Amino acid sequence: MRIGELARRSGVSERSLRYYETQGLLRAERTPGGQRQYGEWAVDRVIRVQALYAAGLNSKKIAQLLPCMRDTDGAPSETATPQLVDELAAERDRINRMITDLVRSRDVLDEVIATAGVGLGTAVAQSHQSDRRSERTVPAPAATGSWTVSLR
Repeated sequence: MRIGELARRSGVSERSLRYYETQGLLRAERTPGGQRQYGEWAVDRVIRVQALYAAGLNSKKIAQLLPCMRDTDGAPSETATPQLVDELAAERDRINRMITDLVRSRDVLDEVIATAGVGLGTAVAQSHQSDRRSERTVPAPAATGSWTVSLR
């Protein structure tokens, strides 16, 4: 398939696909006319690259990781090294810390919204509280206090 078809099927721009190629994240065969040609495997590869970027990995780390993953099912291949596994575990720990911090920030905002909503006599507080999508329980910040919201 040509680059435009891969872009359409994977939801990634042609420019991004060219960038992936320069970073060693994607490879293309060339036609005699110099056009890029990709196999069916490329759709899964691009989707996987996008997921790894979304997880916070940079292109250098993704390039190290991709040879250790099978494109068809994402399971580890035999080329994964203990060092890479350790680095990925550290990256997962970093992401978990970020999630914890974001949940705490959301909880603070929920408290401010609830306080402001009650003060305004609106249903803002209830609608925002019911909009929570995470079921993760996170300990409260060490220095929790009460919030005062001034209404004008």
